[in-house]
This record gives sequence, structure tokens and C-alpha cells, in this order.
Amino acid sequence: MSKDTLERLAATIRERRGEDAERSYTRQLLDGGPAGCARKLGEEALETVIAGISQDESALVSEAADLLYHLLVLLEAREVSWEKVLSELERRMGTSGLAEKAARAGAGSAS
Repeated sequence: MSKDTLERLAATIRERRGEDAERSYTRQLLDGGPAGCARKLGEEALETVIAGISQDESALVSEAADLLYHLLVLLEAREVSWEKVLSELERRMGTSGLAEKAARAGAGSAS
């Protein structure tokens, strides 16, 4: 899978907004609004954690794919583009994870 695959999936999810909810699981999720999409993402995140700890590689791969899909659905529900997420990751490239965490913590305490 490449970055292109995730971009195509994000575009497909965007297109599903216009589909009939009777025929589109994605549309059903989007109709639940950001809160519903976030809850479903949380469920998928927990399933991914469980697979990462106690299940085989195949289960982890499957759950990771579900997690990415549901993340893209939540981003669409909030009208946040996948490209913005990629830009943020690009901005962080080459930055120490510890330095990034410290910068975010410092920004949070300033408010």
C-alpha cells in the first residue's frame, strides 16, 4: 500500500457522502456525525491494541486497516482533509518525537 492508496480511499469516503445510506456503510457512519465516527474509531483502536498484544499478524493487519479506514471517516465527518494530516506528518519529519511532545505540552500549558 502506498500513500496513493490512502488518498484514493479518502476520496472514495468523500464521494460516499452522496450515496444512499441504505447501500453505503460509510454514509451510515457519516450520518452519525463526528461523535459517532469518533466512537467507532475508538472501538477500532481498542481492537487494534488487542490484536497487537495477543493476536496473530493477520489479525493485526486486518484491525490496522479498519483503524485507518475509520480514521479517514472521522476526518471526513469533521471536514478535515487527509492532505492536512499528511502535511502535519511532513512538518514533523526529522523532529525528535520527544521534542515534538515537549513542544505540544508547552503550547497546551500556555492557554
